[in-house]
Amino acid sequence: MAVKKKKDDNNNVRISNKKAYHNFELVEKFEAGVSLLGTEVKSLRAGMADLNGSYARLDNNGECWLVGASITQYDKASYDNHEPLRKRKLLLHSAELKKIRVKLEQRGFTLVPLKIYFNSRGLAKVEIALARGKRQFDKRQNLAAKQQKRDVDRSMKNYTLKGSKCPRIKP
Repeated sequence: MAVKKKKDDNNNVRISNKKAYHNFELVEKFEAGVSLLGTEVKSLRAGMADLNGSYARLDNNGECWLVGASITQYDKASYDNHEPLRKRKLLLHSAELKKIRVKLEQRGFTLVPLKIYFNSRGLAKVEIALARGKRQFDKRQNLAAKQQKRDVDRSMKNYTLKGSKCPRIKP
């Protein structure tokens, strides 16, 4: 009987765009493949990428491109290294492209990359989202709600009944 090997978590490297969650209201998410060069894959596996300030764009030919994502050049590559800020083609189904195009024609929507990761088969994937920009008061309300939840959780953690054998009360 064959023994199955456990997959390493090192192959599932995630590079995320944390500011996208703060600056945008995410409406719908899509998973897209990425067309990469060999040195880009090695840099991604080493975790040397940045999604801040990047976005995705549809062109007139019906193709989707990742623009502004920085993948650092691979140190051990020779003269055949890649450009860090080049446009990268995103691979989506035509039905998904049509759905995205209809939404992007509406006012206020943009296409934002959320994270880059490797799936279980070892393929590089980008999670992109149709997003609507948040206003300043929306951001303040979200921060206040997070702070209140944190305070309640902190007080519930330290709360115990005196004289009882229950160490904590769970909500």
